[in-house]
Amino acid sequence: MRLTLITALVVLVIDQITKLAVVHGLNLKDRGEIDVFSPYLNFRMAWNEGINFGLLSRQDDLMRWILIAIAIAISLAVLWWIHRERPRRAGMIAAGLLVGGAIGNVIDRVIYGAVADFLNMSCCGIENPYAFNVADIAIFLGAAALVLIPADQKAG
Repeated sequence: MRLTLITALVVLVIDQITKLAVVHGLNLKDRGEIDVFSPYLNFRMAWNEGINFGLLSRQDDLMRWILIAIAIAISLAVLWWIHRERPRRAGMIAAGLLVGGAIGNVIDRVIYGAVADFLNMSCCGIENPYAFNVADIAIFLGAAALVLIPADQKAG
């Protein structure tokens, strides 16, 4: 369980530091976009009020708090599962990635009313219109790993 919490804390800190550095430090919130290594890496400011790709996006305070409650409930359920099942190291790290990312986005929703997305990557003539953040990467990797890690891979 300790490894899960440490991983979650590391993800949370990296996520919040990158958001502060790019959104506020580089003033992306006002500039809107910065080409870093175009087209491969760009900063594009997007305030996501919904979930992935803006789904469930409503300019509604109730939806904001529903999404916060869902993220916290999922995080608590994952932590409870880790405590109960005691998976091996990979499972604990995966859970920490998911929880740290979810809490990072919860902090954004509480402070800003929306999730601060800023990373945009395109390649090979395909222009990606979407932006994401470090928390989104951690959530994706953590959830994918939890699905792919065999259930019988528990610590002895």
